[in-house]
Amino acid sequence: MEILEDPIKSSENARHMGVRVSELHQVPLEEQDLEIVERKGVGHPDHICDAIMNEVSVALSKEYLKRYGHVQHHNIDKALLAAGEVQRRYGGGEVRRPMLMVFGDRATYDVDGDPIPVDELAVDTAKKWLKKNLRFVDPDRHVRYQVELKKGSAALTDIFKRQGKFFGANDTSAAVGYAPLSNTEKIVLQTERYINSPSFKKEFPETGEDVKIMGAREGKDLTLTVALAFVDKFIENESQYFKRKAEVEEDVNRFVRNRVKFDSANVNINTLDKRGRGMDGIYLTVLG
Repeated sequence: MEILEDPIKSSENARHMGVRVSELHQVPLEEQDLEIVERKGVGHPDHICDAIMNEVSVALSKEYLKRYGHVQHHNIDKALLAAGEVQRRYGGGEVRRPMLMVFGDRATYDVDGDPIPVDELAVDTAKKWLKKNLRFVDPDRHVRYQVELKKGSAALTDIFKRQGKFFGANDTSAAVGYAPLSNTEKIVLQTERYINSPSFKKEFPETGEDVKIMGAREGKDLTLTVALAFVDKFIENESQYFKRKAEVEEDVNRFVRNRVKFDSANVNINTLDKRGRGMDGIYLTVLG
């Protein structure tokens, strides 16, 4: 089935695309035999980069609006969080070399000779986000910052100097969206949010924010595989680690089973762990 808007009647409208709605011929996702869903939590490096760059774009847009009444050209969507170096230790380790946060892409640094403190704004925004979302990360001691944002090209920045009701687009892009979430998607998202909730952290303070969940549904059976960083200052030895991990696993299993209607639902945490291997056999971190 395909539905097309009324025929285009003028050259002005000729630049606009019609709306097309097509039917997708496939087995609904919930009825398919296999479904795999992944969620990277708030402390995962990928999530950190995306969230910080989004906040930088928002902060920069607000600064542009305050100064000039409209948003200036910028592309703030590329970042790198390079690993630091730590010494893990039961009872609390130390950071030997801080992480490196690199900001990339382009921004408008001045308008008609009026400078905008883009670099300072980017770093300040990142520090605020880290302080708000990661309990054990000190934005000043544990992270270094490298701003590699450059000025936008003349052809793109000029768009924002042109008169008219609307600015022209500075890029071509396509967006994909869908709704509603499947039951598997819902429980994976809910579980990550639960593990990183204030109430969970109060009950299990040794769990960090770096969480990744892989949900696999085979028919009516669901398995969640969770990678969950533990913080070494709360753990005195290997035995305590496995004891607390078992308690966390029991709690998360209860949370999941109370919210799904699958034939079976199982949560497995840090499946690479192996007793007797010491620090090499457990998922222990300094900053979580």
